[in-house]
Amino acid sequence: MQSEKETYRENSISLGGAVAMGTGVMIGAGIFALTGQIAQLAGPLFPLAFIAGAVVTSFSAYSYIRMSNKWPSSGGIAMILQKCYGPGAIAGGAALLMALSMVIAESLVARTFATYVLRPFDIEGGPLVPALAVAVIVFAFLVNMAGNRSVGLFSLIMAAIKIGGIALFGIAALWSSGFAFAAASETSQSYGLTGFIASTALAILAFKGFTTITNSGAEITEPNRNVGRAIMFSIGICVVVYLLVAYGVGSSLTIEEIISARDYSLAQAAQPALGQTGFILTVILAAVATASGVLASVFAVSRMLAMLTDMEMIPHSHFGMPGPIQRHTLVYTVVIAATLAVLFDLGRIASLGAFFYLVMDMIIHWGVFRYRRADVGAFGIVLLTALALDAIVLAAFTVMKLQSDPMIVLYAAVGMIAVFAFERVYLSQWVAPQVAPAPAHGD
Repeated sequence: MQSEKETYRENSISLGGAVAMGTGVMIGAGIFALTGQIAQLAGPLFPLAFIAGAVVTSFSAYSYIRMSNKWPSSGGIAMILQKCYGPGAIAGGAALLMALSMVIAESLVARTFATYVLRPFDIEGGPLVPALAVAVIVFAFLVNMAGNRSVGLFSLIMAAIKIGGIALFGIAALWSSGFAFAAASETSQSYGLTGFIASTALAILAFKGFTTITNSGAEITEPNRNVGRAIMFSIGICVVVYLLVAYGVGSSLTIEEIISARDYSLAQAAQPALGQTGFILTVILAAVATASGVLASVFAVSRMLAMLTDMEMIPHSHFGMPGPIQRHTLVYTVVIAATLAVLFDLGRIASLGAFFYLVMDMIIHWGVFRYRRADVGAFGIVLLTALALDAIVLAAFTVMKLQSDPMIVLYAAVGMIAVFAFERVYLSQWVAPQVAPAPAHGD
């Protein structure tokens, strides 16, 4: 059987490829899947929610960058957690939450792909949406089977196409509207501070793709320098693109119209601003962006699950499949993502992902602050600020969801309890002595 080490190749991902992977995940989810849902919570101020999300994400990225600079690893977040808490249930549970949030992101973007592709046919629901979502997940699986360099090249090409196309959409929409902002027109609904802060939780999801870079640390060229650079470049590129598009959508549609078309707001905004041709081009662009987003996410989460298996933090069964562990985790990833894409709508998928990711993020910040800040030369005040910002956003998001959809709060709570209980039984201890990270594959 092929050695697991052979599936990780040192220097197989360039700085440009790493940035493309990060922006691939971020832009696929952030613009096409979340713009309308963020507007539903933040109202006319929804473009500013992307700025707030970028600020919170930049503070959060500090922990990941400091740890990855010290110990670059193909395990990324799993390595960070294990270095902080040891191979116990806290590290295992939080790592699983991260993996699940990434799988949730895959299903979110896959359903967004289906929603946009069906817009020219005026199909908003029915069995075709989950069917197309599953189809694009299977496509991502097949491309990933071709190996790292195929993923990196495809991601780089797709990132260039969609960033340029989406930026042009935003500029054209603003230009055609005379730089007016229709979303700021009078609205019958009031939007408070809690709603704006809660919308930041979804905006954070639009940036969390930077963790894709962390999870491929040992495979990136000059990882001690390029992991951090790739993360900050990705966040910077995305905030510019997000603001262009948010203002482009807001210039074409009122806030009520954005909320009504929240699952396909860019396509809805393109028609009045750019005509039928612009509408069709936006649908094509959405298909390209979301397909590449699924591809990049599948690439990262399958390797993270493989590393968790290598670290003996989760059990593993081959189920009779040949080949290395990473190929098995690739299969598990696409099966779970496809199942979620069939069972949940976009709103609930996004909410579940936000809960899982924010809790995991807080566990990482506390772990780095409590156990590793001296080792990595991190400033405690920055780590505590990141922790506090996550807590504020999570509290506001929970309050809003308890009012609008209490069941998703219950699903999230039950899911997190189940994850940590499972890890506690499997690993028999909450916190274990810290160990050295698994060596980077290819060393």
